[in-house]
Amino acid sequence: MTAGYFDGRALPGQSLLALGARLGYTVLALDRPGYGASSADLPHGQTLAEQSATVRAALAAYAARHDLGAGVFVLGHSYGGKLALTTAADGLPAPLLGVDVSGLGHRLAVPAHDLPSAGGQGHWKHNWGALRLYPPDTFRHCPDIVAPMPERERAEVADWPARFASVAARIRVPVRFTFAEHERWWRHDEPTLAELPALLPHAPRLLVEHQPQAGHNISLGWTAHTYHLRALAFLEECLAGKAATGTTVPAAA
Repeated sequence: MTAGYFDGRALPGQSLLALGARLGYTVLALDRPGYGASSADLPHGQTLAEQSATVRAALAAYAARHDLGAGVFVLGHSYGGKLALTTAADGLPAPLLGVDVSGLGHRLAVPAHDLPSAGGQGHWKHNWGALRLYPPDTFRHCPDIVAPMPERERAEVADWPARFASVAARIRVPVRFTFAEHERWWRHDEPTLAELPALLPHAPRLLVEHQPQAGHNISLGWTAHTYHLRALAFLEECLAGKAATGTTVPAAA
């Protein structure tokens, strides 16, 4: 999906961008490389490592022109969650406060042959879940935000479970995972989630939460506003933790 995923218009109050701005935050929504305006220049997309470098360069350019205040809080969904965690592990050009991820785990709930293919056929139920989880106008707006997955990105889809541990071990800020009640791509049973603390040994705080009455695309569903409020509350907690301890991850050299 494009960055429009975080600017849902099917329901009043659904947009993370509008909510964050209304509460006094600066909210920057980026299309991943190969999506939106960059799709013409990067028709095959980029690998996850390349995307991380691109996003860090984009944030550096933004930081050169804007006051970042206390620092940066990174939020990502699904494949964008992989990018959020990887970017946090690689280091940002500004102090990093925390990472919030939804629609992503570390163990797949589907066999490899069910992962997204070039055409993406057969994945509707995994990507969305029951229709009742989304406002009726959601799918009228979908053509504006749903895009084909670029080839280089799609080639790495199956690699994440093997890559997760090395990424997670390098993260040194608070991390929050949110799993939709009806998440179908990723396992979120208790034994699986109990593995996460050992995989994030340097994260000073780890939260794992479930969002009731939600499908994989939480930010486009009926409970989007609730999820976004909780994400921003986690950001507030990261800010409070920084104020109390004076610690955060400094900008990367």
